[in-house]
This record gives sequence, C-alpha cells and structure tokens, in this order.
Amino acid sequence: MDATKILLGEGDIPKAWYNVAADLPVPLPPVIHPGTKQPIGPGDLAPLFPMALILQEVSTEREVEIPEPVREVYRLWRPTPLYRARRLERVLDTPARIYYKYEGTSPPGSHKPNTAVAQAFFNKQEGVRRLTTETGAGQWGSALAFACRLFDLQCTVYMVRVSYEQKPYRKVMMQTWGADVTPSPSERTNAGRMIRGRDPNSPGSLGIAISEAVEDAATHDDTKYSLGSVLNHVLMHQTVVGLEAKKQMEMAGDPPDVIIGCVGGGSNFSGLAFPFMSEKFGGRKVRFVAVEPEACPSLTRGDYLYDFGDTAATTPLIKMYTLGHTFMPAPIHAGGLRYHGDAPLLCLLYHHKYIEAVAYQQRTVFDAALQFARAEGIIPAPESAHALRKAIDEALEAKKEGRPRTILFGLSGHGHFDLGAYEAHLAGRLEDFAYPEEAINTAMRELAAIQP
Repeated sequence: MDATKILLGEGDIPKAWYNVAADLPVPLPPVIHPGTKQPIGPGDLAPLFPMALILQEVSTEREVEIPEPVREVYRLWRPTPLYRARRLERVLDTPARIYYKYEGTSPPGSHKPNTAVAQAFFNKQEGVRRLTTETGAGQWGSALAFACRLFDLQCTVYMVRVSYEQKPYRKVMMQTWGADVTPSPSERTNAGRMIRGRDPNSPGSLGIAISEAVEDAATHDDTKYSLGSVLNHVLMHQTVVGLEAKKQMEMAGDPPDVIIGCVGGGSNFSGLAFPFMSEKFGGRKVRFVAVEPEACPSLTRGDYLYDFGDTAATTPLIKMYTLGHTFMPAPIHAGGLRYHGDAPLLCLLYHHKYIEAVAYQQRTVFDAALQFARAEGIIPAPESAHALRKAIDEALEAKKEGRPRTILFGLSGHGHFDLGAYEAHLAGRLEDFAYPEEAINTAMRELAAIQP
C-alpha cells in the first residue's frame, strides 16, 4: 500500500471501548483503603466519581458500549489519521517501515478528549454541575475544559505551577472554553496551603495538584473529580485510538512488530497498545515499549508497591511502579510525563514482562523531535517526542541489522503550545536531568510502612 495517510470514515468510529481487564493473564491487585487495609468498594469512590464510571472502573466485560452522544462529539475529529512516515524513513535510510497514529487533530490538540468527553457525559447524566481536575502541561486540563463546555458543566483546573508559567497559552485555551484555572499549589485548598507553607516557591507536581482537585471535589456536593490518566476507565476510553489503528494497520497489510508510546500515567500508551495486546496474549511475537523521561523514571527505576495517588495521601492505595507520592519532579518540558506512578493495568503487564520500558534524557528527545518535524512537518508535543525517539532508535537498529521491521508509535499531540521548549533547545539552554537514586531509595523506605 503506497498511501501516506491511511484514513477511516466516521462510520468506522468504534461503537464500544475495549476493556483489557477481560483478557488479563494475571489478576489485577485490588485497590486498598488506607485506613482498613481492605479492598475498597463502590461506595468509597462515590464522593469523587459518578456511578457509571465506578462500574466501568471495576468492569471485566470485554466491550463497553460508547454512548451515541459521546460518538457524536468524537465525530468532530475522529477517526484520526494513521501516517506512514515515508520521508523520515528516507532520512534515516532504514529498511524499517514507520507508522504513527496522530491524535493532534482533536480540538485541544491531543488524545485527551477521548476520555474527557466520556467523563463529562457520564457526570452530566448523573446531575453533576462542576468537575475539578489537575493538569501538568495542560493537555488534560484543556481537554476537560473543552468537554465541559460541550456538556454545560463548570470546570476547575489546578495546573502544576511550573507548567502554568512555562505554557501560558494552554491556560488561555482552558479559559477560552470557560474553565477556572489556578496554579498549584494554591491558597484555595488545605493541601495547597500546607505545601506552600513548607515551600512558598514550590514548582508544584501532579501529585500536589491531584490533592487540591480531590479536596475541592470532596468538599462540594455538586462537584465530582475527573482524572485524565492512570485509572482503568480512563485507559479504556482511550482504546478508540488503538481500535482505529488496528483497523488501519490491517488496511495497510503491515502488522506491527513493535508498538511504542510515551508514558506519564499510562493513558496514551495503553490506548494505542491494549487493543493489540490480545495478539501477544495469544502468542504473536509483537513488542510493546513504554517510554518515559529520565527525570521521572517510574517504570525503569521505581518499585512495584502500593502507594497513594496524590502527595497529600488522601486517595486509596493502588499497586503501581512508583517513585513515591512525595516525588517532586524537575521542571522538564514534558510536563505530561511528570507523575510519580503509572496506571495499575500498565504496571501489571510491565511487571509480568508483556511490556518493555526505556527512559531518555530530554535533549536527545528534542533532537528526535526536530528531526521528525523537519522530515514530516508536524511539530510533536514533548511528551510524544519520547515515543518518537524510541521509534527512530528502532529504525536505526533495523538499519544496522539490515532487516526490516514494522514500527507503530503514538504521536499523542502537537507541540504548538510547547514552542518555548523548542526555543530553549534550539538556543542550547535545555538541560538534562536524571532523578537521584538517593531520593528513590528514601521514598521506597517510607513506602514500606504503608504496604498492606
């Protein structure tokens, strides 16, 4: 097939999400109540989430129907294109065939609306008036602001302070859709005031912003909390990406040998990879590679332990690869990849070696982003560029071996609001940072005390 773009019609938008929990080769460890040390029930989650999402969170059904109002909104940008990166292949002089599923065509410019729209719909159905959330680089916050506007919900976003300052136009995007955006840590919550009391100049973290958003939701009867990654239902909503990609790769007649995605919390990688995962469970030799920054190496250097999802330790305990909930990230520009842990479903599969993981420093990631932009034209989001870096390395390895391979990676969004990072890289001001081993060891010792 000679096409550069492999396109589907609106009739090909999936009618159901794929739930990998139905096909897991090993059971998922339960979510634990930190007080009782017993598995939580639906009632424990009810203050934060609508019942429809709670039922999806614990579902073991292989397919969960996508409501028609959600599919109607999806039609604004779905199906998204699958590209064959022919120009990049020529630049690399590789026998590899490189494909990328591009999610930057959504109104907010990333994959995040796939779950934001679904979450806004289910909350609206149950009479919720306002949603609170956190955001790192702003992709998730802008997606939820967009979704809330479409379903007439109020939206409050706690944005990690360093990203609030680095990426002002994502804040403007959220405000354009009507969201209330606050830099975190803030003075609006007890959690924020506590952090600022200890460090008035705190750059913030996703863990801190989660604490603020959860506290805000839990203290207002008309409000629920919305999370853009990590949870089972969020990953399931993102499988529209992989379901479409699977059909498009079949149209190309070129099944992937390696599937690559960046990982912060896990929604982007899992959305692309999980619909293909059943092939690996069935014995097909396909590799899955999760890519993260050296500054936040949860999978590659963290431990598989129970941990809180937020800095203030207000959430249930979930088993995941973690750097510890008190993790304070360096102010790298891949703001969406700075979470201390990862999705339990992804971590389980990584723990049992169904998934590989690799970490990169940010300068080599931006080198790959420039190479891609100059060949293919699209400026990748810094987060997406991590997957791109690995895809290029795989293609170069194929060149060295003299053997072709088919590479599929997720280009989860564009970098039009991340040009400050590109400016810093082009000027030679971007610095590499590896998270200190001593900090990881300290966090692991502290986590030993809270294990069930």
